[in-house]
Amino acid sequence: MRTDDAALRRLHEATLAALADAGEFLLEEANRTAPIEEGTLIGSGMVTVDRARAKAIVSYDTPYAVRQHEDTRLRHTNGRRAKWLEHTAREQSSRIGSFLADRIRQASR
Repeated sequence: MRTDDAALRRLHEATLAALADAGEFLLEEANRTAPIEEGTLIGSGMVTVDRARAKAIVSYDTPYAVRQHEDTRLRHTNGRRAKWLEHTAREQSSRIGSFLADRIRQASR
């Protein structure tokens, strides 16, 4: 294996690890404003990393997650809201971008 190939492989693995960490951060932050009654929705949150596309996916796996997220007519209590994942991603985008850039920069040294 060439040195360049090994370096690229290390950079790719570091990128995937950074994406997983960034996804976990987003999930944790999003859960702070996700609708909550019994905690089932929040408990179903997960992060999946698509290794081939170098992409992190944050999702919720309940039958009602999409409706709770998309239906802005639903009322939520205690600072909870519809579109919680979308809003949190937008609100935290700068912080997540900086985190990813720092981690990738460190890995490329």
